[in-house]
Amino acid sequence: MSNVNKVVLAYSGGLDTSVILKWLQDTYDSEVVTFTADIGQGEELDPARTKALQLGIKPENIFIDDLREEFVRDFVFPMFRCNAVYEGEYLLGTSIARPLIAKRQIEIAQQVGADTVSHGATGKGNDQVRFELGYYALEPGIKVIAPWREWDLLSRQKLLDYAEAAGIPVEMKHKQGGAPYSMDANLLHISYEGRHLEDPKAMAEESMWRWTVSPEEAPDAPELIDIEFRKGDPISINGEQLSPASMLERLNQLGGKHGIGRLDLVENRYVGMKSRGCYETPGGTILLKAHRGIESITLDREVAHLKDDLMPRYAALVYNGYWWSPERKALQVLIDHTQQHVNGWVRLKLYKGSVTTVARDSDNSLFDQEIATFDDDGGAYNQADAAGFIKLNALRMRIEGKLQRG
Repeated sequence: MSNVNKVVLAYSGGLDTSVILKWLQDTYDSEVVTFTADIGQGEELDPARTKALQLGIKPENIFIDDLREEFVRDFVFPMFRCNAVYEGEYLLGTSIARPLIAKRQIEIAQQVGADTVSHGATGKGNDQVRFELGYYALEPGIKVIAPWREWDLLSRQKLLDYAEAAGIPVEMKHKQGGAPYSMDANLLHISYEGRHLEDPKAMAEESMWRWTVSPEEAPDAPELIDIEFRKGDPISINGEQLSPASMLERLNQLGGKHGIGRLDLVENRYVGMKSRGCYETPGGTILLKAHRGIESITLDREVAHLKDDLMPRYAALVYNGYWWSPERKALQVLIDHTQQHVNGWVRLKLYKGSVTTVARDSDNSLFDQEIATFDDDGGAYNQADAAGFIKLNALRMRIEGKLQRG
């Protein structure tokens, strides 16, 4: 790629993106702007600023932004209104973070007059697709540099050698073989891939998990919590009003304490290969159960079934990087419309790796005790009506049955 004037790099401050930063300077002889997003990864971000300064980045070209509230409010919560789960298990913790990072990266590029953006995603993964679909949707004329698709530094040793030659500070853990796993963390989840986990026959080591205790080691007594919803979003736990980010943080703490939210998954990547990963999503697991609990009494049957039909499509759009697509936006309008009366509270029992709905109530409840009762309903429901319903629905099967009998 030629004529690169200024490039905004999604920068974590780790080995890979530090090498990318220097490589961009050497290869394109362009001004580099670094952008580090705080989406709740739980790491100290000041070292990223220090390392960027050491590598010659001007102070005004270093952006470290706290995006935690925006992440949960505008990305996680809208996704959970749809109860989105990919391939029946994965709660999309990594997938949903990428469109926000892409959005802010483009905003910074527009602010500083950059004509190019860059990321550290490899050519084997999904993130390259998620980032770049976001870039092009939000700034159609933007240039994109994906170093892993261009350079020949395709091993950890080559990265270390390049870093040493360039004077890039390298942490001792990298010199001793690197971290045991490739990890991605934000307020919704933490993921683990690579190394030991690349063999699907190998069980994950107990020492790997960071957010959750083993279910066997969780408290012996269950814990009851009440979550209140307004228009499909959680607003309080046990009566305490919480911001979106604080809500997810609290649910993560509660779920982690009780060993909730562990997942060992072989998923089908967008680029065509299968990939094994382990995930901890304690707060998201609780939130999904609670949301379905309040929807069970506030959504019309056919609306609920329509949402369930659309959910795999919505989840696939998020997984495959189509957050900014017109079809995801159209689906979101429909999903959000269904949530106007999803208000009320849900009581959950947390116990040794499980979360169970045990009670729920809403001023918008469609549950009618007079009709549903097994006792005398005083004529609220005429049971004889069911005979006609059954005969009408059986008609086509009776006709087919007669035909088959000849």
